[in-house]
Amino acid sequence: MKKQESTKSYAVFGLGEFGRSIAQELMAADAEVMAIDKDEDLVSDIAPHVTMAVQVDATELHAFDSLGLSNMDGVIVTMTSCLEASIMAIMAAKEAGVPFVLAKSRNATMTEIFKRIGADKIVTPERDGGIREARNIVNGNFIDFFELSKRVRLIEISVKEAWVGKSLKELSLRQKHNLNVAALRRDGELTTDLDPDMPFLSGDSVLVIIDKKYIRELIS
Repeated sequence: MKKQESTKSYAVFGLGEFGRSIAQELMAADAEVMAIDKDEDLVSDIAPHVTMAVQVDATELHAFDSLGLSNMDGVIVTMTSCLEASIMAIMAAKEAGVPFVLAKSRNATMTEIFKRIGADKIVTPERDGGIREARNIVNGNFIDFFELSKRVRLIEISVKEAWVGKSLKELSLRQKHNLNVAALRRDGELTTDLDPDMPFLSGDSVLVIIDKKYIRELIS
């Protein structure tokens, strides 16, 4: 799967509810997605909604040879019903040099195994968690993400490098970027008592309220 220079690419193994939701949300965030499952019906069902859909049995020795995992920015492994397939997919991704591998686990034993073979992040959620993880994967500067309504989001975001040393008044975030800053987190402490003239420091994060149509502006 070839990609444009600025486009991120991901492979999603397992097209259950979690895998499907994370694949579709990654697509909605303008990423390229290869969706993979051994079930032909699941692959056919998601094919119109992703960049590429591939039927592969991850337990087969040479299953990964033609997938081009080395070109991926991340791999998401969601096949909790088959430990062997999950292990092989994680190991194949790490051997291919994929910088970020997220694996879905269903119990403490599976989590420990995934840690030992190199998974970078391990989660246990179902559909809602899949949506949040997809957004957090693509938006690397997002710390957390909450849906307040169908349109409004509350996001904790690391202060951008360009903001360091500048104040809320100088940045005019509401006027220029449609961001309503609700709180500041500094040295682990959260405060809503914001001084508009206080400069941001490296390591700060802010909680902002934003309409979802402006979220793409935060990705950089």
